[in-house]
Amino acid sequence: MCGIFAYLNYLTPKTQKEVLELLVNGLKRLEYRGYDSAGVAVDAAGGKDIALVKKSGKVKVLEDEILKSASKLDFDSVTTSHVGIAHTRWATHGVPSEVNSHPQRSDNDHSFVVVHNGIVTNYKDVKLFLMKKGYAFESETDTEIIAKLVLHIYKQHPNYSFRELVEQVIQQLEGAFALCFKSKHFPGECVATRRGSPLLVGIKTKTRLATDHVPILYSKGHECAEGPFSPILDRETQLFVNRMQFPNVDDIQLVEVINAISTNTTDHRPHGRQELPMLPRSDSTAEFQPLEDKEVEYFFASDASAVIEHTNRVIFLEDDDVAAVKEGMLSIHRLRRSLDDSHSREITTLKMEIQQIMKGNYSSFMQKEIFEQPESVVNTMRGRVNFETETVVLGGIKDYIPEIRRCRRLMLIGCGTSYHSAVATRQLLEELTELPVMVEQASDFLDRVTPVFRDDVCFFISQSGETADSLMALRYCKQRGALIIGVTNTVGSSICRESHCGIHINAGPEIGVASTKAYTSQFISLVMFGLVMSEDRISMQPRRSEIIKGLKNLDEQIRNVLKMDGKVLELAKGLFQQKSLLIMGRGYNFATCLEGALKVKELTYMHSEGIMAGELKHGPLALVDHTMPVIMIVTRDPVYVKCMNALQQVTAREGRPIIICEAGDTETSSFASKFVEVPHTVDCLQGILTVIPMQLLSYHIAVLKGCNVDCPRNLAKSVTVE
Repeated sequence: MCGIFAYLNYLTPKTQKEVLELLVNGLKRLEYRGYDSAGVAVDAAGGKDIALVKKSGKVKVLEDEILKSASKLDFDSVTTSHVGIAHTRWATHGVPSEVNSHPQRSDNDHSFVVVHNGIVTNYKDVKLFLMKKGYAFESETDTEIIAKLVLHIYKQHPNYSFRELVEQVIQQLEGAFALCFKSKHFPGECVATRRGSPLLVGIKTKTRLATDHVPILYSKGHECAEGPFSPILDRETQLFVNRMQFPNVDDIQLVEVINAISTNTTDHRPHGRQELPMLPRSDSTAEFQPLEDKEVEYFFASDASAVIEHTNRVIFLEDDDVAAVKEGMLSIHRLRRSLDDSHSREITTLKMEIQQIMKGNYSSFMQKEIFEQPESVVNTMRGRVNFETETVVLGGIKDYIPEIRRCRRLMLIGCGTSYHSAVATRQLLEELTELPVMVEQASDFLDRVTPVFRDDVCFFISQSGETADSLMALRYCKQRGALIIGVTNTVGSSICRESHCGIHINAGPEIGVASTKAYTSQFISLVMFGLVMSEDRISMQPRRSEIIKGLKNLDEQIRNVLKMDGKVLELAKGLFQQKSLLIMGRGYNFATCLEGALKVKELTYMHSEGIMAGELKHGPLALVDHTMPVIMIVTRDPVYVKCMNALQQVTAREGRPIIICEAGDTETSSFASKFVEVPHTVDCLQGILTVIPMQLLSYHIAVLKGCNVDCPRNLAKSVTVE
C-alpha cells in the first residue's frame, strides 16, 4: 500500500536540491498509495554519512521540513553519482509517526537504510533473534528488522557485495514486500527487490540503449562455516524459530527437519514452480549499460506514474528479482532457476502521457476521473466493437474462446469496486453465455478454500492488477488448473503477467483512491466478453444487437448525466449533515446500490448501506422513517413493478425517498421528494448511467464536509497486503 521511489544518477551532475526535488515530486505522484507519513534518505554533506528526513503527515509536510533543513542538507553541493531513496507510508505495523515512518535505519550510524512496501509476516521471529544478538529497536514497524538484519549479515560477511547481502536477507523473509536499499558502506549503489508487491525500474539515458532486454543472472550459493543451517541463524536460534513452527516435534527430530529443509530448499511461492538444478557459475558481466555515453539515471518506483515525467522506458521486476546498480551498470539476479523463468527482463516503453496524471482544471483527481468517463468508455471499446457490423473482438482472449465455451462455470473474483462490477454484469453473463456464473470476494474465496476445477474459467478483476487478495486467489486457482483471465487497467501488473490471457480495460491512469472510471470500464469489458461468447447463437442476435446499439450511444448519454452535476450538488447540500444513508434497488441496479454506498463510505465517512429492494420487508424496512435519508434507483427494466412496490412501502412509512429514474418517467418521480433523471438505455447498461449520480453525490458530500476526496483517511489506492 505504501509508495517507494528511489533515484540514482551516475556521471550526471545534480545538486542536492535537485535530487531532493526529484524524490519529493516522485512521492507526490505516489501519495495515493499512502499518506500517513513520508521520508527521504540522501547523502549528508561531505558524502560520508546518510541524512534522513522523516515527518508524520502528507508529503507536503515533509517538503516543508526539507526546506527548513536546507543548510544542513547542503542544497548547493553538486554530485555526479548519488543514490536517494524515499517513501510515503500507509501504516500497517505501528501508528503513523516520525519514528515509524520510512526509511528505516539499521543503527544510529545509518549504515543501511531501507524503504518497504508490504508486510513481513515472520518479523516477530526475526526480531526476537536480533534482540538476542543485542540489537535494540526504536520503531514498531516490521521494516526495521530488515535494516538490522542486513547489518547483522554484513558484520558476519564483510566481503559480500551489496546485492549478495540483500539476497541473504530476503531468503529469511516471509510475506509480501518491495524493498529498496541504500548504504554508506556501498556509496553510489542501490539494490531493489520484490516479492508480491509491485516495483519497476525506469531508465533514462542520453543515447540509445545497448539492448531492449536485461539478462537474468543466477547467484552463486555461499558456503557457511556454521554448517547446513542458514548463514544468519545459529543452531540455538534456528531451533527456537522452528520450535515455534513445529510445536509437537522434539529437538532431535527438529534437527533432522532443519537439516532436511536446508539441504532441500523449496520455492516459497504459493503457486508452485518446478525447479531446475542450479548451474554453478562465476559472476557474470551481462549487465545493462548505455551503448555510448556512460551517463545514466535510474528510477525505482512502485508505480509508473512516478517515473513517466522522467522516462518512458521501464523494466517491471518479477517476484524474487534482485536489481542492483553499481558503477552505473544494472544487473538483475535471481536466487534459483525455475522452469517458467524468462531469460531476461524486457525494457518496456510506456504509452502513458504526463497530462494523464495531472489534474488539469479540476479541483481533484476524482472529479477529473468522473468527468473523463465519456472518453474512457470509448477507449475501452475502441478497436474492439464494430458498430457497423455489430461484431466484438477481444484480442487478449481470442485464442481461448473455444476453451471458455467448453467450461463448467465462470467465476468472477475481485475486491471492493471490482467486485461490484462483477455483480453488475453477472445477470447478463448468465443470459448470454448460458453458463453458471459465480461472483466471489477474493478474501472470502480464499478463507473458504473454495473447490476449483480444471474446467473452470476464473476472471480476476483489479484496477491496479496488484490487489493482494485477488493475486493470492489467482495463484490458488492456477494451481488447480483453472483457466485464468485477468481484467486489469495496468499493463505489466502482477495479475496481468500471471494470467493465461486477459482484457485490458484501457480506462487510463486512475489516481483518486475512490475508483470511478475504472468501474464503468470494467463493467463494459465484461459486457463485451458476454457479447463475444454469444456471437454464434442465432437466438441471441436480437439481444446482442440491442446491447451493441446501447454501447454506441453510451458516451453521449454519460455526458448528459454529467450535465446534472449542479442538481446533484443541491441534493448533497441536503444530505451532508446526515449520519446515515440507505440506497435501494434491485436487478441490474443492485450493483449501483452497493457501489454508491461504498463511495459514500469511502469519501464522506458517513454510514451508508446498499440494500436489495426485494429484501426490504426482511429487516431493512425497520430503519425507514421521516428522518432516514433514502435513495432509490428505479428504472423501466424487467423488475420495475417490484421496485415500485418497494417504493410505495417506503413512502407508506413516511419515508421521503430521493429517486434516480429515467428521463420523462413522471409516474415514478411523483413518489419522490427529489429526483434525478438519467437517459433511457438497454436494461443491462442502465447501471453505468445510474452509478454516475452516486459518484457525483459522494464527491459533493465529501467536499461539503471538508474531506480530502483524493486521499480518504485510512485508505490507499492499491491494496497490496492481505
